[in-house]
Amino acid sequence: MSEIFSKVKNEIAAVLDKYPNGRSAVMDVLRIAQEANGGHLTKEALGEIAALLDMRPVEVNAAAAFYTMYRIQKPAGRHHIWVCRNISCSLLGAEHIIAYLERALRIKTGETTADDKFTLSTAECLGSCGTAPMMQIDDDYYENLTESKIDEILAEKGLK
Repeated sequence: MSEIFSKVKNEIAAVLDKYPNGRSAVMDVLRIAQEANGGHLTKEALGEIAALLDMRPVEVNAAAAFYTMYRIQKPAGRHHIWVCRNISCSLLGAEHIIAYLERALRIKTGETTADDKFTLSTAECLGSCGTAPMMQIDDDYYENLTESKIDEILAEKGLK
C-alpha cells in the first residue's frame, strides 16, 4: 500500500463498511484518494483502488474519467472553479460567464493559473437550474452570476 493510502486507510475502511461490496464504494474511495494526493489521481492510485475494490483497473479509470470531479494525472489549483454550461445556464449567459472568468483569471477553460491558485473547468450540470447562471468553487455554489458578482467572489477568494 502506498504512502498516500496508508494515511487514509482508516477512512477507506469506514467507507467500505457502508457498502455491500467494494465495487459500490468506488466513488467514495476515488474522492478520498484524490484528496489525500493533493487534488488529483495518479495511474498508480487508480491501480491500488482497483486492487482494493477487486475491480479491473480499466473499470476504476472509466469511473474516474466519466465524472468531472475527479482529476487524473494533473492536479487542480487550490480552488477549482466549475461553471455549469447546461441548457438553463447556457440560456442565461454561461458562455459569457466562462469568457469573463477566462479573462479575469488569464487562463483558458481546463487550465490552472500560474500560481496554482485556480483551475477553471466546465460541467454539464451542477444541479442548480433555477438559479442560473451558476458556478461552483470548491464545495460552494454561487448563483445568479453577473460580472460584478464574480468580481466580489474572486476578491473574497483572494484573487483581487
